[in-house]
Amino acid sequence: MSPPPPAAEQEAKASGAKESQRPVYPFAAIVGQDEMKLCLLLNVIDPKIGGVMIMGDRGTGKSTTVRSLVDLLPDIRVVVGDPFNSDPDDPEVMGPEVREKVLQGDSDLPVTTAKITMVDLPLGATEDRVCGTIDIEKALTEGVKAFEPGLLAKANRGILYVDEVNLLDDHLVDVLLDSAASGWNTVEREGISISHPARFILIGSGNPEEGELRPQLLDRFGMHAQVGTVRDAELRVKIVEERARFDRDPKGFRESYKEEQEKLQEQISSARSNLGSVQIDHDLRVKISKVCSELNVDGLRGDIVTNRASKALASLKGRDKVTVEDIATVIPNCLRHRLRKDPLESIDSGLLVIEKFYEVFS
Repeated sequence: MSPPPPAAEQEAKASGAKESQRPVYPFAAIVGQDEMKLCLLLNVIDPKIGGVMIMGDRGTGKSTTVRSLVDLLPDIRVVVGDPFNSDPDDPEVMGPEVREKVLQGDSDLPVTTAKITMVDLPLGATEDRVCGTIDIEKALTEGVKAFEPGLLAKANRGILYVDEVNLLDDHLVDVLLDSAASGWNTVEREGISISHPARFILIGSGNPEEGELRPQLLDRFGMHAQVGTVRDAELRVKIVEERARFDRDPKGFRESYKEEQEKLQEQISSARSNLGSVQIDHDLRVKISKVCSELNVDGLRGDIVTNRASKALASLKGRDKVTVEDIATVIPNCLRHRLRKDPLESIDSGLLVIEKFYEVFS
């Protein structure tokens, strides 16, 4: 039996395989769409914000932007060969097998660093594919719980991206909501029950022309980004030229943005490590909650998300204190989708939030 290849060789092979995969458009090369990009970055810095819902016209780069986020995702420590991306130090996000080993006192788990995973949820996915299945035959014949993990297991500690989320089946939406809210996925089959952690950032995109989302689903997304078509002719030409350049030579194009991408990566990782030290004054918290209550926002998710997002933005800018400008930048994205819809209202709900913000903060 030949000895296993050294770690350096394995890493080189993995990076070679990654390069030969379908090349991803670099995040730094995306022109405009600042609101959407900011919402995505803030969620990478603080996953507890609770995801992003991106709504906008077709052909505005929604899916391209989300998929380009893959390059910027930081590395995390995972247990080798574990299908749940278990964290060796945090029991809350450990798969059942790893947790059992830790409880039995086995602290010598093989650990490696890996990129945060990004899972694409296809519209035609079945519930079994999403949640995972229990092999009943094996359970009955061998008396063991044989669990085949699904997409939610793969997305643990990562990102779950649903394109055209407003076209997703209602029962699948309920499954996602349940897991996103509790951080756990439970599979019940024929009297056998298995639970595993499923903590992920939920990112959805869709075109409002194809139908609205249910309010309780909208409320589950931490932030909401509105994307419009670029109207400036010069900017449109630049986007077309950049895209043509990428299609001609993807590798060369990615190389030309390498420096900018690395700079952005460093910015994200330092923002993630400094997030815990960012402070927000009590009177700013009170004013945020006042805005929420005067806009009749249901529940307290709006207050919580606005606090988190403004802290993440301050951290991204390299500060340890939240300013009024930080709150002004993020509050429309945190509250816009939580307002009650008035069919006769012609004004955009984002503007309503901004008006109320200046009224309270002036």
